[in-house]
Amino acid sequence: MIRVLLTDDQPLVRHGLRVLITDHPGLEVAGEAANGEEAVRLADQLAPDVVMMDIRMPGMDGIEATRRITAGSGTPPKVLILTTFDDDEYVYGALRAGASGFLVKDMDMDQILTAVEIVAAGDALIAPSVTRRLIAEFAARPAATPPPPRPVEGITAREREVLTLVGRGLSNAEIASQLHISMATAKAHVGRLLTKLDARDRVQLVIIAYELGLVTPLRG
Repeated sequence: MIRVLLTDDQPLVRHGLRVLITDHPGLEVAGEAANGEEAVRLADQLAPDVVMMDIRMPGMDGIEATRRITAGSGTPPKVLILTTFDDDEYVYGALRAGASGFLVKDMDMDQILTAVEIVAAGDALIAPSVTRRLIAEFAARPAATPPPPRPVEGITAREREVLTLVGRGLSNAEIASQLHISMATAKAHVGRLLTKLDARDRVQLVIIAYELGLVTPLRG
């Protein structure tokens, strides 16, 4: 059973999520928090598997709460950001703080439930549409020009190709198709990248690809 802690300052949103999760086999609501401070406290007390976290809340915001939760001792819960993406300029900060992925509040309900299961299993959720928004965030940052691609020590030329495609938001299946390799091989490449680059999950691989200049933000 996957236990989920709901964090949102809007009671109506929490109620809707509670109904959604309660009706889904294999998921249960461990508790509810109305702000970041409460989320940090309940995450420690209740030890949920996943914390669904809003970003904009009064008091401690979701980014700081995510940072504190993921930095906890033992095996901290996974954090899945749930926000109104088009209005939120802090998604990149949330990923850097340790979130394993994020959703937008107008997503299909089945997609939200699937995302919870994916994150609980130790993977990261980063859809191509979300990646495009993340690229836009990089493009909007003060740095005038993206850095040119630079060597990445310790990875093969093929792994560099895979890292670039991960940075563009491609799934393992899409990577396999583009590189004409099997799904198992694509997954193995991603696994080796996680180990070699000391990345926690796929989201961090995307960030690394951007920071290395393997993916160029598109402006305009």
